[in-house]
Parts: sequence; C-alpha cells; structure tokens
Amino acid sequence: MPLIKNNQIIDNIWTYVPDDAPLGDESHIILGLERFLAERLQQRSSNKALGVRLAPADDPEKLRPYLDELDLIEVDFPKYADGRGFSQAQLLRRRYAYTGELRAVGEVLRDQILYMHRSGFDTFSTTRADLSDVMAALDEFSLSYQKAADIREAVFGIRQKR
Repeated sequence: MPLIKNNQIIDNIWTYVPDDAPLGDESHIILGLERFLAERLQQRSSNKALGVRLAPADDPEKLRPYLDELDLIEVDFPKYADGRGFSQAQLLRRRYAYTGELRAVGEVLRDQILYMHRSGFDTFSTTRADLSDVMAALDEFSLSYQKAADIREAVFGIRQKR
C-alpha cells in the first residue's frame, strides 16, 4: 500500500501488531487502543516507538493523558461509508491538541482525502489512490466555508479582512 505524507510516498517503518499476536523485535509498533492501555508502561520501558490504531468505535478521549507518548495514531476506516474516523481526527487535533503523525488507513478513497486532510490527517495509506490522485485531491478546492483542523482560513475570515 502506498503511504503518502508531505506530498511524497514514504516507506512504512511501522508494524501493526494485532491484539492476539506476540510482539516481535520491531522498533516501531502500533497497538490497538485497549492493548496499548493495558501494556503502556511495559511498552514505554522497551524504548520502542509507540503508535495506536483507533477502530471506529474507539473513544479518542482515552488517549488524552498519553498523547505526548505517542509518535503515531492510525485511524482505521474499515468501510468507506463509516465517517467516525473524521470525528476522531477532529477531536485529536482540535480538542486534544495532538501534534504527532495522524494516519488514515483502510478504505481511504481519493474523494475523501481532502476532507481527511482538513480533519487533521497528515498521512494516508491507500490502495485506491496514487500520489498524483492524492495531490489532486488536496488541491481540489482553494477556499473553504468552515474552519477545520487544517490551517486553511475560512471564506468568512477572508471576507472580514477585506
């Protein structure tokens, strides 16, 4: 799967470890939310880079006390029609001020990438879009009517300045 960040394809150095799988020797591991909460202290002492994968039903509020310990948060989109990941991203970026890497994984469609970016995602793992598709999606609209987690100024703010 291509992994796209900062307008380029990057290597994925992270390994997702399912809840029922033993941990290997990987230096960058991603755990499910419940496993991370249960094994957080043990994993922190192992000097591994830690990431968490949020499932659609997971509450990002549970990560709030540990956000400074996380290098990566993945948000899983198991179905393209499930929009809960957008809300999770908005909460992480805007309410909880998470500044680390926020990655969209799963059914990441080209048509959703601009909205994912506006919600706070900075990395996209997709089999449905290549780099040129992602770049086109991010540049599709030059103005927005609503504020979001990205730095784009809303139309009303621009009008008010004039």
